Amino acid sequence: MSGNMSWREAAIAVLKTSAEAMHYTEIAEAVAERGLRTDYGATPAQTVNATISMSIKTDGDASPFLRTEAGRYRLRDGAAHPVEEPTEPVETGLIHAFGMFWGRENVAWERKPRLLGRQSRSSTAVDFYGQEGVYLLHDRRDVVYVGRTTDQPMGLRLQQHVRDRLGSRWERFSWFGVYPVTDDGDLDRSKVGTYDLSMLIVTMEALLIEGLEPPQNRKRGDGFNAVEFLQVEDPDLQRAQAIRLVTDALKGRI
Repeated sequence: MSGNMSWREAAIAVLKTSAEAMHYTEIAEAVAERGLRTDYGATPAQTVNATISMSIKTDGDASPFLRTEAGRYRLRDGAAHPVEEPTEPVETGLIHAFGMFWGRENVAWERKPRLLGRQSRSSTAVDFYGQEGVYLLHDRRDVVYVGRTTDQPMGLRLQQHVRDRLGSRWERFSWFGVYPVTDDGDLDRSKVGTYDLSMLIVTMEALLIEGLEPPQNRKRGDGFNAVEFLQVEDPDLQRAQAIRLVTDALKGRI
């Protein structure tokens, strides 16, 4: 049945081989490494968390899963355990997705840029061009610029910085977006709502800690549960590089 399992079956198969509770991101990675599914979608970790949480909530004592702490699960083993409270999906606050220290060289800026990222090696790549939120531009050591996107998408604002006065001053960028990602790899604009003052303050603290990495802060800001996406190089750049190599080889340059 390997490769055709449901998320529930795959999570059970992974946890059966673990002596300790596992975080849902670890479960998702193990499912991919073992090839238990053929389709992982754009948000495999969130899918695992939602699948297990729903089982605990709807099945109660009949659920094969137990939540040991926030985001960590194990299987019931037949011993007496306290009944778990139903687990709700993780609340991420204002920020739903982010990327840290993405390379400027991995984006094709000449046309409409694609800001491609994926949650894990096996998940579907997502284009964050239309994301909105705040972003940082980095040189080799420091943050050189902080910006926001409101009336323009993230990709366009970054493309403008390639061509404006900052063009020669940054090599990497980080971003924090308000739109979550659906399992199909789209940005869900319907999830943005209103938030109270305490949530706003918590988010401001979290963004500063994540973006500036102050040495005396030993953990993320409270309540910062946004999903990090790892950058994916634009395939057009890879193809262009391959064409250049072939062309140079034919010309006897290498």
